[in-house]
Amino acid sequence: MSSDIEQRTPVSDPIADPGLPAHQYRPQDVDPAQEKRTERQIAGMFGVATLLLIGFCVAYFTIGKDQLIVIPGTNWSALNFTLGITLAGALLLIGVGIIQWAKKLMGDHEMIEMRHPAASSVEDRTATMAAVNDGIEESGIGRRPLIRNSLLGALGAMGLPAIVMLRDMGPLPGDTLAHTVWEPGMRVVNDVSGQPLRPADIEVGQLVNGQPAIFYETDDEGHAVMHGHDVLNAKAKAAVILVRMRPEDITPAEGRENWGIDGILCYSKICTHVGCPISLWEQQTHHLLCPCHQSTFDLADNGKVVFGPAYRPLPQLPLAVDDEGYLIAVSDFPEIVGPSYSFLDRDQKRLDEENA
Repeated sequence: MSSDIEQRTPVSDPIADPGLPAHQYRPQDVDPAQEKRTERQIAGMFGVATLLLIGFCVAYFTIGKDQLIVIPGTNWSALNFTLGITLAGALLLIGVGIIQWAKKLMGDHEMIEMRHPAASSVEDRTATMAAVNDGIEESGIGRRPLIRNSLLGALGAMGLPAIVMLRDMGPLPGDTLAHTVWEPGMRVVNDVSGQPLRPADIEVGQLVNGQPAIFYETDDEGHAVMHGHDVLNAKAKAAVILVRMRPEDITPAEGRENWGIDGILCYSKICTHVGCPISLWEQQTHHLLCPCHQSTFDLADNGKVVFGPAYRPLPQLPLAVDDEGYLIAVSDFPEIVGPSYSFLDRDQKRLDEENA
């Protein structure tokens, strides 16, 4: 075999590079009248989209939830149908308008982009920003105020359905966080049996879990007055514990001398740290311990925090006895029940003003 390296001639491309075809100008590029007509069409799409979004909001407030569109074989909700048509139509028109703007009015010329390393150089970043600026210039957004303003109006109107739908997620809480279902004269009942409690039912050193009697009340037809998630939400704040200790061991704060009955005191079951339910009762020390984060409250001293991360004393419910000898609430909790939160001081001040 010969030791000479065979010299090979380069192989040409099997298919010749056809190059770029001749540039075809769009009607809008050569006819100013056609350009203006297209501009008005696009602005019209954005304008109709704005009207549809406004119509969405009007329909939401004017069409009843029970109104139907009767079609042979089926019945459609007039409200859902109108909301769907107006919102879908607005989104469609905005999308089509933007596409038409890009295809018919923005710069129309061929571009060749060579392959380059993944890492962008300073020159590439500079070129990119220049291309962005060129795109902005070619879009004509600065010299086409009709399209620009109509698009901004349509995009601004897009926020209206969002506001309406967010508002429809449920009623605003108002001041419900500052109140519970306890009312003057409402009986305290056993949490398990629902039976009203008398002072004689609770012994010294005993802790009893209680609830307001409204959770167990029924109407004339035998149906529960409160049911479903309403009961669960109310229980999260209204649950209480009753403890009995010797009256001489209690140190009531000023104004709370008559809040107990023969050594029986009633406190919220909800820890003021992060809202854990608590009932670990130490008879000898009169301390109530939260098992989750170890907050400890002295129930003989107005529910004061003696240990742990809790920020506020445990709210106390003032008690009395009705004509039949059952324990009842004198009022709602004078303090806000539940974990501490950033606006608690403000809400507590408002609650104090209401109770004054």
